[in-house]
Order: sequence, then C-alpha cells, then structure tokens
Amino acid sequence: MQSRIRFTSLRLRLVVVFGLVALTAAVSASGIAYWLNREAVLTRAQDAALDDFEREMQSHASTLRPNPTQDQLRVTARQMADGGQRFSVLLIAEDADGGTLYGASTDSSLNGFALEDVPESLQKAVNKRQKLTSGNQHAYHLYWQRIIDGDTPYLVGGAKMIGGGPTGYMRKSLEPEAKDLNSLAWSLGIATGLALIGSALLAQAAATTVLKPVQRLGVAARRLGEGKLDTRLRVSGTDELADLSRTFNLAAESLEKKVDDMSAREEASRRFVADMSHELRTPLTAITAVTEVLEEELDADTGSLDPMIEPAVRLVVSETRRLNNLVENLMEVTRFDAGTARLVLDNVDIADQITACIDARAWLDAVDLDAERGLMANLDPRRLDVIMANLIGNALKHGGSPVRVSVREEGEDLLIEVQDHGPGIPEDVLPHVFDRFYKASASRPRSEGSGLGLSIALENAHIHGGRISAANAPKGGAVFTLRLPRDAASLIEEERADDEDTDGPQGTEGDGQ
Repeated sequence: MQSRIRFTSLRLRLVVVFGLVALTAAVSASGIAYWLNREAVLTRAQDAALDDFEREMQSHASTLRPNPTQDQLRVTARQMADGGQRFSVLLIAEDADGGTLYGASTDSSLNGFALEDVPESLQKAVNKRQKLTSGNQHAYHLYWQRIIDGDTPYLVGGAKMIGGGPTGYMRKSLEPEAKDLNSLAWSLGIATGLALIGSALLAQAAATTVLKPVQRLGVAARRLGEGKLDTRLRVSGTDELADLSRTFNLAAESLEKKVDDMSAREEASRRFVADMSHELRTPLTAITAVTEVLEEELDADTGSLDPMIEPAVRLVVSETRRLNNLVENLMEVTRFDAGTARLVLDNVDIADQITACIDARAWLDAVDLDAERGLMANLDPRRLDVIMANLIGNALKHGGSPVRVSVREEGEDLLIEVQDHGPGIPEDVLPHVFDRFYKASASRPRSEGSGLGLSIALENAHIHGGRISAANAPKGGAVFTLRLPRDAASLIEEERADDEDTDGPQGTEGDGQ
C-alpha cells in the first residue's frame, strides 16, 4: 500500500513527466544530430573516394591499349590504388582471344579485392549500356554502393571505360568514419543521460517549489477540518499558488464567521430552552400539587366533584403529567447539547437492573426478560434505566405485549435486544425513529409521549460509548438493539483528557507559501 501511495504521488509524477519530456527531447536532438553528422561524414568520404577513383580511371585506365595483358592490368590497378584515398582497385578487360582478365591492386589470396566482393546489382548497373540522349551523352556511368563485410563497412564503386576500355571497381574501407560515428554516438548518449539526470534534479526542485505550498495548504485544510477555524495561511507573491492561499484564507474566514454565528444562535437556543424549562418548573410544581389533589378526589370517588367537570379534571391531570415529562426531557436534552452530561459509574448486575426498571413501572406481566444473573457491567445505572424505560415503553405503546428483552455478551460489549409483537416500523420511518419530535403520521400530531424518549435513549447510549439501532424482525415486530461496553471507565478518562486539552494552548496559524 505504501509503495502504491508513493507511486501515485504528485512529486513522483512531476519527476517522471519532466524525465520523459527531457528524454524525448534529448533522444530526438541526439538522433537528428547523429543522422546529420553521419550523412555528412559518409557523404564527404564517399565523394572524395569516388572523385579520386574517377580521376584515376581517366588518367591510368584510359591509357591502356585494347586487349591488355594481365600484368598490365595489375600494374595499372596498383598505380590507381596508390592515390590519395588509399582504396583497393580491380580492373577487368578482355584479352586478344576474348577471354576475361583480372588485375587487382592487392593479392586476392591475402583477403584482397576480387569480383566476388562486388554486389551483383552494382555489376549489372556498371555494365549496363545507357541509351544516348540529349540529356545523356555517355553510355556508361559511375555507380557506387555501401556494404558491410563482416563488421567492417565498405564503399564499393565501379565504372566502365567507353570505347572498349576496361571496367574498374574500387573498394574503400569506411572503418575510420564508423569509429568516428561510434564516438559521436557515445558522446550523444552520455549527453542524453546527463540531460535526463539534470531534468530529474530540475523536476525535483520544481516539485519542491510547487508542492511545498500545496502541502502546507493540505495541512491547513486538515486543521480546518479538525475544527481549528482560526487557521490561516501566510501569503506571499502574486502567482496562482498565492491566489489559492488568499482564497483559502477568505473561505476559512467566512466559514469561521458562519460557524461562530451558528454557534451563537445554537447557544442562545439552548439557553432559551434551559431557561424556559427552568422557569416552567416553578409554576408546574404548583399546578402539579393542585392536580394531585384533584386526582385524589377523583380516585376517592366521594362525589364532591361535579360529574360535568370530571372529564376536564382528568384531562388537566393527564396533560399536567405530560407537561412535566416534557420539561424534564427538555432539560435532559439541553444538558446533552451543552456537553454537561456526565457518567456516574457503578458496577451493577444487568439482569437485576433491568428487572428493577420493569418492576418500578409495573410492566412485569407484559415483559419477558431473558438475562443471565451475575452478568456485571461498569456503567451509569440511572442512564441505563432511562434507556430501558424508553425502549420498553415505546415497544409496549406502539408494538404491544408481550415484549421480549434479551441480554447477552459479545466480546467486551453487552448486547440488549428489545422486541415487540406489533406490526413493525414502516420502512420510511426507520431512518427517523431517533429524531427529536418526529411524528410517524402527520394526522396524529399529538401523543402521550414527548417525542424525545428515543433520542434521549440514544444520547445516553452514546455517552456510554455505545449505540442503538432499530430494525424489523423477520417474523414481524420491531427490534431495538442496544450495544454498550461492559466497562465505560475509559470514557471518563478520555473526557478528562479532552477537557485538559481544551484548556491548554492551541496553534492558530498555518504556514503559507
């Protein structure tokens, strides 16, 4: 994985692109330079040798009388070969009897120059009689061809004397020129390698210049994502990277302002809810005392209440109890939103704790508990009671009894399932069951609950480091699954460490370009 990340890094790609561009340019330039120099060197050597051969043919071969002897051919060939270009010469003529005579400047037995060394295509071209025209006044012409014999390159040329004179061939070694061209090729190759190394170093320097501001921008973006909204980049220069840094600073400044505004509004909203809940408790206490007296009158059935107002009294008692629950839930939600909710841990038996929760609410006949005794956990008993009361109460209210509660261990966690035997939860409602004040049916805006029970249960699970999920059982009914760690003590230590970090100094400025 690490090698893949390094291979796909922008720095490596810049180096590779620079290297490929430099390599392409260097190879192209070297290839063109080599080809031009090669043609120039070979053409110069070729033209000099052929001009010399043509002069030697005119000055020596043309002086031979018809039907010369082999010795005459050999002597003439040696004279021609002693010119400035130092090439081998082969002369061919007919004797008086019509036979073919050969005269070479070197001994053929010592790897000399013979007719077999001349390509057949060249022989045919040399011996082919051309048609005389106004543009062509000679029946025969000088032809040449470059060949390789073994590892040595040669230039082979030939011409036929007009008027029955001998046919001459020359062969000149191009090995000195080939060595010069090889030296040139090595020099161009070394220059290409140096250019590639230089381009890699240049690419590295360019990548460092370009990527350093980008890396700083990435660090600043991560700091911004971590919530350090006062992060800014130092800006210098007028290039595109400087413009990018300015844009980042403007975006960060705008984001910080909007988050501050939202935080202020959220804080004001939480403070309003808390103040409202606190202010409602005093009149609610008085109202609750009155409703309790009225409820006792109703339960006593003394007949002191007018039967006409009895339904109104019952409604007042019910709504007062509901309002009390709403205020208590709002205050609990406010504590969660403000981050002031804390765990008070105790080592409890989970089965005993859930049994106490069910018994306190007179649900023993409607709930089946499947929990092994002696299963201990270090958690907040009050908050567990709130979670279970909300989950079981919700199952009884919307699903119907019997409600089955099962507890089991799963690694270091506790898994508590609450399943009812109702129709289940509609699929479009499932994603919203933990939302505050969510109503599954718009036609039923009022209910006995506050609409906050499941959200409070979820918050209590989160503060333990757990979670709650809702689903439908395959055979019908809703299933709420609570997962809690068996020991929540580590969460308190983390909260203390976070508080200490919050009180400590923080960096507020990132590096810019």
